[in-house]
Order: sequence, then C-alpha cells, then structure tokens
Amino acid sequence: MVQLSGICRAVLSPCRDDSPPQPASFAHRFVALRPALPSTFFNINTKEVLGGGRFGQVHRCTEKTSGLKLAAKIIKVRNPREKEVVRNEVQVMNQLSHANVIQLYDAFEGKNEVVLVMEYVDGGELFERIIDDNYHLTEVDAMVFVKQICEGIHYMHQMYVLHLDLKPENILCVNRTGHQVKIIDFGLARRHKPREKLRVSFGIPEFLAPEIVNFDFVSFPTDMWLLGVISYMLLSGLSPFLRDDDSQTLSNVLAVNWYFDEEAFEHVSEEGRDFISNLLIKEKSERHSAAQCLKHPWLNNIGQKAMHSNICLKSQILLRKYMARRLWKVQYMCAF
Repeated sequence: MVQLSGICRAVLSPCRDDSPPQPASFAHRFVALRPALPSTFFNINTKEVLGGGRFGQVHRCTEKTSGLKLAAKIIKVRNPREKEVVRNEVQVMNQLSHANVIQLYDAFEGKNEVVLVMEYVDGGELFERIIDDNYHLTEVDAMVFVKQICEGIHYMHQMYVLHLDLKPENILCVNRTGHQVKIIDFGLARRHKPREKLRVSFGIPEFLAPEIVNFDFVSFPTDMWLLGVISYMLLSGLSPFLRDDDSQTLSNVLAVNWYFDEEAFEHVSEEGRDFISNLLIKEKSERHSAAQCLKHPWLNNIGQKAMHSNICLKSQILLRKYMARRLWKVQYMCAF
C-alpha cells in the first residue's frame, strides 16, 4: 500500500475539453524510401535530441525550401532484416491519416541508416508533461487523454493496423499547454490479416499483453490491453503488473494479477475503475473494443464532468517516482 498525503484542487482550464487536436501542418503523404541524402532537402539539428530509444534518436529539422518545422527520426540499420522493419514502419504510416496519429512527411535510405521525417510536436511525452510541478492532473484530464488515445486506436483498427507497442513513451503532447495528444512509433506495428494468425515476441514486460507473453495470436484486443495499462497508470501513478524483476512482472501479467490500490485510486470514480476493468481481462474476446470504449460512460459528457470534478489525482506524485526510476534504468543500461 502506498502512503500519500496532500490533495490539491486544480483551477479548471477552458482548454480542458475533449476536442480533437489539429491535423498535421501538411496534407497526408504517401512516402517511399529514397536513396538520397536528407541533408539535401532538410536542415537536421543532430545536436538537439527530442527523443530516443531502441530505434535511434529523433531530432528537430526544417525543410529548406518551405521552412516547415519537422522531426527527423534517425534509425541505425545493421542488416537487411532491420531495413525491412523500417520499410514496414513506412508502409504502415502511409496508411494512417488521423489527428491523433503522427504523420510521415519523407523518408531516406542510406547504407547504414534510415531517416524518417515526420510531423513535429513540441509537447513532449505525456507522462513527462503530467509530472511537471506546474501541472495539476485531474480525472477529467485523464479522460481527455485516454479518449484521444482511444480515438487513434479506433482509427488504426478500422485501417486493420495493430500498434502493439502502446506505452507512455509513445504518447506525445501536441504542445505544452493544451491537452491534445498523438500516438507515435510504428516500428513494431503490423497489418492485421484476419486469415493469418500473427504472433509477436517483443516489448517491455510491464506493457505486454498475456497473449504476447504466451506467444499466442495477437489481434485488436492486444492494443486494448495496453490502453488498459496506460489508463491504470494515468489514474493511479502505479504500473499494475510491475514488480522487482521481469520474471515476477511476467508472472503477474500471465495471472492477470492486478487490483485497485485503494489509496492511489481514492479519488477515482467508479466509471474510471469500470473502464479499466473492461480492458485488463485475460480472455481477448471479453475485452472492450475501441468502439465500445468510446461509448463507455467514463469517456462521455466530459465537459459537464469538468464543472464538478477538480480534485488533483494522487497519481501525479507516484508518476514522478515511476519516471525517475525509468530514467535511472535507461541511464544504467546505456552505461553498459
């Protein structure tokens, strides 16, 4: 049981609504990898790192002819298999045109690296935004964020795309003041072909669905499990399956061993709890779809709820600890 104290009351902001974000600053483009130097067309600021991970690093860049501000994702590729993974990412992104999904602008293929030029957003990771001392997270804020993520997932599933890597790092805020978010990183995404049984074996233990751990078939409900994990973390600040080591975490996932910590969820509504309970279910067929989630009472009448719900969630305190631990882990791994 976590020990928490001190509840603040947030001043409701008029931007705290469920309106969708603005689309990208350019029309949707169908991009093909081309064997050219990106520096011919773009100024890439390699000294400024906007983000990074297993794929490489993201930098701010500007198109030379138009002055359009964009982001360049530089991916190191060591063999044909890794290049094929990036080609798959390009193909998936070409299919997606939605305000809650990051858009692809251009792509370049070199001998040892691939550069994807994408829509630029400057709000940073969702969880990093939330843990800022000047931010006050309420349940209504969580509803707004989750509804947009769900809108993006619903669209992807309509396009027969499985993201399969939904986690806090892959949800970006459009800016540092509003509540609009976009889903990023389609490096592990797959096309869903109903007649083909797809299995995958990748991901971070605390964000794996039971079917991935079991190397069973994945499908649309796999993304919905991940939405459940993100929603749980937003509302409580706790990671529902995370334990001291990966084997314990995976055991919890397989056993679907989770519960509502009463202190962390003290100010969370029954609707919010019910929303999560309909996603963190082992049987895939019993999980709510994205369409069902969007009809769930928790994600509706948000404007009206904003007039009556302004208590800061305790999750903000615990998310700071979670993010500090995550940063330490990344730095530790990089040291070796």
